[in-house]
Amino acid sequence: MTVMVELTDVHKSFGSLEVLRGVSLRVRQGEVAVILGPSGSGKSTLLRTINHLEKIQTGTVEVDGELLGYRRSGDRLHELPEREVLRQRTSIGFVFQNFNLFPHLTVRENVSEAPRSAQRRPRAEVDALVDRLLDRVGLADKADAYPRTLSGGQQQRVAIARALALEPKVVLFDEPTSALDPELVGEVLEVMKGLARSGTTMLVVTHEIGFAREVADTVVFMDAGLIVEQGPPSQVIDHPRHERTRAFIGKVL
Repeated sequence: MTVMVELTDVHKSFGSLEVLRGVSLRVRQGEVAVILGPSGSGKSTLLRTINHLEKIQTGTVEVDGELLGYRRSGDRLHELPEREVLRQRTSIGFVFQNFNLFPHLTVRENVSEAPRSAQRRPRAEVDALVDRLLDRVGLADKADAYPRTLSGGQQQRVAIARALALEPKVVLFDEPTSALDPELVGEVLEVMKGLARSGTTMLVVTHEIGFAREVADTVVFMDAGLIVEQGPPSQVIDHPRHERTRAFIGKVL
């Protein structure tokens, strides 16, 4: 099976603080990787390096075999111009913790904005795509609503539809339910489960252990900028091998 996302010995620092300390990870096409770990372990930074929102100091990030943010020349890496990075990002969907919808645009306009402006796709084609996506996330009746009139769960489902509108190769989720009231979490997780069933390649940072157990192909436990343990949910969640993993799982279950 094709390796869709590959990080090799990735290091990332903010000043003197080393946030990622040599992370290597492979996620195959159609897999769901759930990343667990305490606050400050580097989970969100790891996601942001995959679409080059954070530049790395050393190592490489590849999506579908393409080097992200750089081009190779012999044994040297040269940073790509911003327009090339923007082109690469169109193959990587990103769902943020706090929705990040445009408040002045309707639901339909939020979802259609990227394929129109970034991909220059014909209006009729984009309209049909948006209709399909809103139906998929259960919001076909909210196409003309503005974000402020929606619940948090509905806004996050719009954000998922927006991430899918570019028809990306992989979708990254950064704690997509952490800003939601508890009774709204389920509706977002159901949409994500549907994506997983349809074969969408996903990397998900979350504290939702039930979701990880049910949906993940691989669970990655991070601590202090390192991958401590990785494997199927039955191993990492139910029978963790590392003491640090056991302590974390014991607190969140």
